Amino acid sequence: MVTINDIAERAGVAKSTVSRYLNSGSVSHKTKLKLDKIVLETGYRPNTFAQSLKAKKTSIIGTIIPRLDSYSANEALIAIDKGLREKNFQLLITNTNQSTEREIESIYSLASQKVAGILLFATVITDAHKKAIADVGIPVILLGQQADNFYSIVHDEYDAGFKIGTYANQLGHKHFLYLNVFEADIAVGQMRKKGVLDALNQSKENTVDIIETSFTFEEAYKQIIKLLPTIKASYIICATDNIALAVLKAAHQLKITIPATFSLSGFGGYQITTVVSPTITTVKYAYQELGELAVKNLLLLLEGSLIPEKIVLKNRLIKNESTIKWAN
Repeated sequence: MVTINDIAERAGVAKSTVSRYLNSGSVSHKTKLKLDKIVLETGYRPNTFAQSLKAKKTSIIGTIIPRLDSYSANEALIAIDKGLREKNFQLLITNTNQSTEREIESIYSLASQKVAGILLFATVITDAHKKAIADVGIPVILLGQQADNFYSIVHDEYDAGFKIGTYANQLGHKHFLYLNVFEADIAVGQMRKKGVLDALNQSKENTVDIIETSFTFEEAYKQIIKLLPTIKASYIICATDNIALAVLKAAHQLKITIPATFSLSGFGGYQITTVVSPTITTVKYAYQELGELAVKNLLLLLEGSLIPEKIVLKNRLIKNESTIKWAN
């Protein structure tokens, strides 16, 4: 492995000269050309983390995610990592296991590690979050959630919910079960649900039961397998694809046929929804676009450029095998 000492020895210059060169400091044109050639020939890659600890301007971006098994965050991270690498930035990821306290701790912790900026996949945005963001004094963009006077990139949650609700009405269903997540989650727990209910409430004949469950597949499954034998609804709408997959597994275990017994849909557009049987009707979200925009906008902020305070991403309904017309 080539080191900074090897580069200095080969170029016949001091290690401090190579360090200045790597950090875009002042070196002569002749020395720069020589070092350019040696770096290219040796394939030397500087230790970005070590450089950033010494430099005033870092090249590390901190990203705070809610869960390591979050499909939406991982899809966005693919685009974030790619975009940052192309701009010679390094990604530092912190997992919080959906703990708001850990999210706030992570904001301060990443700032203390001198990251240039933070991309935050928050579960909720509290006053403590807002204080932490103000305290650290570095650019922060909220992803998936929003708050007034903070930069955010979000999905059109209300529209996604309204799409599913409208589609369910068109299929002729009248009795619904909505499996929601905790209400403190503004995006999923409130806005997505509101879209669904506003669409379903367009018909006075419709009845809707709402039950709160977990984001995680395992916890949702344990609750749903006890719940399913009591369900009278002809359509179960799940706040996420994870929950829909838990319903599908529980139905298989109980030998309940979908969609003959009830139709099923989720939100997210997870790839696995196209692999299971039946394939699951869902709303596909632009997770990779979110990641691409997150990188683009954060780097613009670091340059001192203006960006929109809020960007809202579109979604699309994917009709699959888990939903059918209902004969009342």
